[in-house]
Amino acid sequence: MWGAFQQPASARVTYHADGTASVASATSDIGPGTYTVMTMIAAEFLGLRLDQVKFELGDTRQPRAPAQGGSWTTSSVGSAVRGGALAITARLLALANQDASSPLQGVADADVDMLDGRLRHKTDPARSVDIAEVMRRTGTAEITEVYNSTPSPEREKYASLAHGAQFVEVKVDPDLGTIKVTRVIEITACGKILNPLASHSQGIGGVVWGIGMALEEATEIDHRYGRIMTASLQHYHVPVNADIHAIETIFVEEDDTIVNPLGVKGMGELGMVGIPAAIANAVYHATGRRIRDLPITPDKLLSI
Repeated sequence: MWGAFQQPASARVTYHADGTASVASATSDIGPGTYTVMTMIAAEFLGLRLDQVKFELGDTRQPRAPAQGGSWTTSSVGSAVRGGALAITARLLALANQDASSPLQGVADADVDMLDGRLRHKTDPARSVDIAEVMRRTGTAEITEVYNSTPSPEREKYASLAHGAQFVEVKVDPDLGTIKVTRVIEITACGKILNPLASHSQGIGGVVWGIGMALEEATEIDHRYGRIMTASLQHYHVPVNADIHAIETIFVEEDDTIVNPLGVKGMGELGMVGIPAAIANAVYHATGRRIRDLPITPDKLLSI
């Protein structure tokens, strides 16, 4: 299990009269695909193609966002991007209804969406207006909204968690004590999957992280001088391509609208949590030797 966290976050969304949008937040992207996912969220709620949305991050002058960690970026910043896009929709509806003959007169904000440059009634698409025409008629070059997203009080009533199960196959050399993880199956239930490819990559990253924790990674201290002996990647062992073999990721999607407005749960750390335990169990099944001190290195196996 891993906590389905959400932190306060803000995003600025600007919709331009030419049918493009600019989105900004002072978040970062250290590799999980933040640029891609935030662009996808904005495009979905603004009814645009991905190439019509520009997402900017990494500048403290932009609206505040939490540090990237804890598997909370998409739930936190993504909720702010969604809120900003919906606020743009509401502003456009108000502009459209300045015209007494608008087909959207009397329609609530929650009952309209944006798609292909039009503002339309969700259940009656024939009732729609051209957004570019609305902005031209009202002399509006662009609309900007800054949205602040915070965790809902409703979620405090529940335990919010992402869940996973990991299965591994190992081969142990009985003479050398070396361990090879030949196959991993990771099953995760982490809310709505926004981008299957990026999520698959996140799952693989968590598995590799767990393999490193189980078999290789350790902080070694020279107790005579108090010096860290594994202070760089020259000496701190992490898995390389030759250490990694078959990894299969399986997602069990959930419909959870309480955890956050997007129904997403972080998965960056989730894949790592169970892997060391699964490897230790597999080594025990293969050798009959229970190692409880990570990493499981050959000297520990052979010394028992």
